[in-house]
Amino acid sequence: MQVPAAAERNKGPILAVLRECAGSGAGALRVLEVGAGAGLHAAHFARALPQARWQPSDIDPGALRSIAAYVEAAGLPNLLPPILLDVSQGWETWGGTQPASLDLIVSINMMHIAELRCTEPYAVDGRISPQSNVDFDHSLRQRNPAWGLRDTALLQELAEANGLCLERMVDMPANNKSLIFRKL
Repeated sequence: MQVPAAAERNKGPILAVLRECAGSGAGALRVLEVGAGAGLHAAHFARALPQARWQPSDIDPGALRSIAAYVEAAGLPNLLPPILLDVSQGWETWGGTQPASLDLIVSINMMHIAELRCTEPYAVDGRISPQSNVDFDHSLRQRNPAWGLRDTALLQELAEANGLCLERMVDMPANNKSLIFRKL
């Protein structure tokens, strides 16, 4: 079970945003976490949101093993075993997971290290700030030209082309943001 420091540090603020999105309804909420990484968030969120049926996923075999260890240790009925998911492929390849069957898709700390076609700090209207995020964007692009901070205007445009609208942007700790998209 991997324990990334950033995941441990950010789980509380992210959970606060998820609670607002999940509501408190009695019905089961079907959630797909794309790029669940170590699995720490999946276990934490499934425990805190018992009405959510949490499906963690990742493409990395090491991450899938760590997620499976969290699932086993947590022993929660609403935390499902991880599935291999490559979001660069069409949803038809997502192991039977149909987007229309989901209430919530969660992606944490992934946009900036994935190709745009897969699409944490973000550029807002073409501007990146503060300087630490400018430096972070530069270092990402040096490692892989397909990586980098995504502009929220571009993400909003892509979302609308796919039946989603940007409902709101929530400021998070360490100059990060949560973007909340809803079905149109």
